[in-house]
Amino acid sequence: METVRSKDGTAIAFDRSGTGPALILVDGALCYRASGPSAPLAALLADRFTVFTYDRRGRGDSSDTKPYAVDREIEDLDALIREAGGSAFVYGVSSGAALALEAANRGVPINKLALYESPCIVDGTHAPLPPDFLSRLQSLVAADRRSDAVKLFLRLVGVPAIGMLIMPMMPAWSKLKAVAHTLPYDITIVQDNQRGKPFPKDRWARATMPALAMDGSKSPSWMRNGMRAIAGALPNATFRTLEGQNHMVKAPVIAPVLTEFFAG
Repeated sequence: METVRSKDGTAIAFDRSGTGPALILVDGALCYRASGPSAPLAALLADRFTVFTYDRRGRGDSSDTKPYAVDREIEDLDALIREAGGSAFVYGVSSGAALALEAANRGVPINKLALYESPCIVDGTHAPLPPDFLSRLQSLVAADRRSDAVKLFLRLVGVPAIGMLIMPMMPAWSKLKAVAHTLPYDITIVQDNQRGKPFPKDRWARATMPALAMDGSKSPSWMRNGMRAIAGALPNATFRTLEGQNHMVKAPVIAPVLTEFFAG
């Protein structure tokens, strides 16, 4: 494990593996280096890239600094890219894709950007984010009701009732509870893209680097519509569907796609 200091002094923990151009993986909600998809994906990419996996602020071995702001998380990613040599490829998944997209739009030195299923609601195929959802989540976190906060989030993202009954009994539940306080961070990042309205044409006009926007063929229509909308809003994007995949995209499926995009 290594650490880098963000602009506000927050220590961001990361792992570095492989050789080649720098590639940074940005996790979604409830995920970090010890729990989530980045580690197995990094292992598949390390033969072509120097892969950085990191704990977003407040998770794993990274510290945190209050109050939270999306700008601070963008500074975290910027600090990691500078540690990687001053520019990098970036792949973000779910809310990590939303974070990476905002960073790209604000001038963080990203050479190429790959995004998988940033959760955007751009039409009537899904109800917009409830206007009080963030405040409800923050209240649960403030009361240290971690399990309830995780359950509220999982209901939002569509985990079925049987899953809600089983998950608290699984060993991974303790890892989810450990980072429950960061769920409001993810909602803060994505909430403006979950209004059920099309994006303004200039939403990400400054993210001019080559981009790859991806969805899975088994994902719900609202998620897929959102990714198509992102591809249409980016100045230099290609859209691709991964057959047989859903939001939990498998590392052996996406690794060759990322290799082709970043190395091409």
